Amino acid sequence: MPTGPGLYFMKGSGDRVLYIGKAKSLRSRVASYFQKGADPLASRGPKIAEMIGKVETVDFLETSNDVEAVLTEARLIKDIRPPYNTDLVDDKTFPYLEITTREDYPGVYITRKPRASGSRLFGPFAGAKDLRGVLVVLQKIFRFRTCTLNVRQDDPKRRFFRPCLLYSIRQCTAPCAARIDKPEYKRIVRDLIGFLRSKRSTVLRQLRRQMAEASQALEYEKAAMFRDRIRLIEALDRRGTPDENVQPEVFAGDPTEALVQLRELLQSTEPVRIIEGIDVAHIAGAEAVGSLVRFIDGKPFRSGYRRFRIKTVKGIDDYAMIAEVVKRRYKYALRGEELWPDLVLIDGGLGHLRAAEEALKEMKAPPVKIASIAKREEAIYLQGRTQPLKFAANSPVRKLLQYARDEAHRFAQHYHHILRSKKMLPND
Repeated sequence: MPTGPGLYFMKGSGDRVLYIGKAKSLRSRVASYFQKGADPLASRGPKIAEMIGKVETVDFLETSNDVEAVLTEARLIKDIRPPYNTDLVDDKTFPYLEITTREDYPGVYITRKPRASGSRLFGPFAGAKDLRGVLVVLQKIFRFRTCTLNVRQDDPKRRFFRPCLLYSIRQCTAPCAARIDKPEYKRIVRDLIGFLRSKRSTVLRQLRRQMAEASQALEYEKAAMFRDRIRLIEALDRRGTPDENVQPEVFAGDPTEALVQLRELLQSTEPVRIIEGIDVAHIAGAEAVGSLVRFIDGKPFRSGYRRFRIKTVKGIDDYAMIAEVVKRRYKYALRGEELWPDLVLIDGGLGHLRAAEEALKEMKAPPVKIASIAKREEAIYLQGRTQPLKFAANSPVRKLLQYARDEAHRFAQHYHHILRSKKMLPND
């Protein structure tokens, strides 16, 4: 095993992943489980000791740094749900630093539930404690606002407003009280964004110089303060990116209204409770995989997620791949071993919907509601219709179906990328 950072996978019979762990040194960490003097019962507890007795193989996935390992571990545990992992299996997410750039006077916040639009996100960050500390340091440097007041340029009452204590201690420019004009405040926010995007070398050099000067003057408490500020600013690099380290559950809305409208749209006599989304991923037909995600009452039910390595299709044929996934997935429902969903949602257009429809017909399946949602136009196709339905961007139905489609797409792509990086995960 390599000596660098990454994830390790304890796997049992049938290539099933039993446990996922992260390590700064994969070789040392994995070896610690199996060395002669190791006592897993005493060091790691009875559950891990039981797990080690079932391990048949150990695999690994290298990462570029330990932050990537932390974020990737959390995502894989939520998706795969190994039976011996107890941490990171809940809905807890990593925080972001959010800047509300579309406001007249943007605010800067730490949040686990970002706005749907109108803000600039940095993160997710590997640790909330350091992020809270660095926000205080950044506010001393840039003096941005962190309050939730609705501050508008055209509000004449601002000049009568009394600013809070942060203005008095020079940690905010008090746009709430008209103590700074809009162009100047926007410049501050642009400088902050540039600082967050850059390597921050100028500020760090200044802080290190101040720390050295304080130390030479025997002002050790002051030197320690600068040292702590340096550590906090360096902690800004302990983050991923919104695109690469996706946390889809963070951006989910309330599905209640969407489910009511979806029932009417499908003309269903029963409430639409279970939606299953299907997608496939490949590059020129290679390493082809399929995914199935399950939503219950409009929210992801990750224990119901499945992944499939495509077995019967050679070359580029998305329709045949969709048909294979449908047949392999719903053979269990046909036997009465699992419930049928209220809606099968296919990622794609009319052809993809027809492929799923034909697969179910070949299986002699009972009537099942099927829909597909195509990218780009975001058009929704239903059974019995040749023309798609188009909904406004803020439509609850469109948002819910997009969420299920995007989650199926993410799950398929994630599995596909992992297979390309390392052939390690089991087939369904």
